[in-house]
Amino acid sequence: MEPLLIEGTPKTPSIRFEADQGLIEIKGRSIPENSIEFYKPLVDWLDKYGEGPSTLTKVNIQLEYFNTSSSKCILDVFKKLETIHKAKHEVIINWYYEEDDEDMLEAGEDYESIIRVPFKMIEIVD
Repeated sequence: MEPLLIEGTPKTPSIRFEADQGLIEIKGRSIPENSIEFYKPLVDWLDKYGEGPSTLTKVNIQLEYFNTSSSKCILDVFKKLETIHKAKHEVIINWYYEEDDEDMLEAGEDYESIIRVPFKMIEIVD
């Protein structure tokens, strides 16, 4: 399966989805003009990946900021990962947040309360 690699911009996060490594990374800022359009290839890729995922899927989310429309799309990504997890495949979500960023920590905890996938909160200390 082809990896999904998208270069980050000031408004969109960098994306690195690599099936052969079981690695999914979203890093940066997520304030795209059209969140649904930006996140659709990610959700579609996860649909295909879900047909034959790695034994372990490691998800690294390291967002500085995301807007409300992105939060819904990120939830859609997590729901696809939850489906993979429910199919008895191991999925671990590493949620990174800056040490003083209470909002980003809370956002991760909110997702963790909705999605039945193990989350690991990882504080980034400068």
